[in-house]
Amino acid sequence: MHQFQIYRLTELEILGFDASFTNASLFMVLAVVLIVGFLALSMTGRSLVPTRIQSVAELSYEFIANMVRENVGQAGMKYFPFVFSLFVFILVLNLIGMIPYTFTVTSHIIVTFALAALVFVVVTGIGFARHGFGYLRLFVPDGVPVWLMPLIVPIELISYLIRPVSLSVRLFANMMAGHTMLKVFAGFVVSLGVFGIAPLLFTIAFTGLEFVVAILQAFIFTVLTCIYLNDAVNMHH
Repeated sequence: MHQFQIYRLTELEILGFDASFTNASLFMVLAVVLIVGFLALSMTGRSLVPTRIQSVAELSYEFIANMVRENVGQAGMKYFPFVFSLFVFILVLNLIGMIPYTFTVTSHIIVTFALAALVFVVVTGIGFARHGFGYLRLFVPDGVPVWLMPLIVPIELISYLIRPVSLSVRLFANMMAGHTMLKVFAGFVVSLGVFGIAPLLFTIAFTGLEFVVAILQAFIFTVLTCIYLNDAVNMHH
């Protein structure tokens, strides 16, 4: 399980807290550099007949823009930069982790929880900014009898507060489980030698599946973010 081990590259302590630069930090910085470099490159020499890299950037933009419009409405486009940044960041981190001898940042619950907590704080802040204390009506569904309120309101509140946990665990569990399985079957290939053809074929097939999972998990995380954002913007309850 050494592929999941976090180790310090540069030790640093700020106000008694360990703020060391780790291998996880390195790959997150690498992801940001790759994203900024890709988008900057796609913006240079823009033409009516787009290049391949420009086409990929434009398709990514339209894909997330349509996702926001479909789930939040036109009012949600105000928050498009946040949603787009979240999707691309998670997607690149997931794909980097598929390269041998790299580090899968999203296989750590602390990273996925930090991202989910960011979504929770931003969405909650938007909800109160747009609706004030009226945002609390989200926990009082329409048409519920008054006598059921003492039961329904706590359930709605708990389901709202558990969002960061479910959002983070889904991404973390899928990435960690997939990479663990790949490691196990790769070990079978090595240990069985000439008889490891079957595990080898399975490992190749499972690697392709993991690429799909890496993309799908970034998509699911972003879709759920849009759904939560819809609650904050449109107050559908």
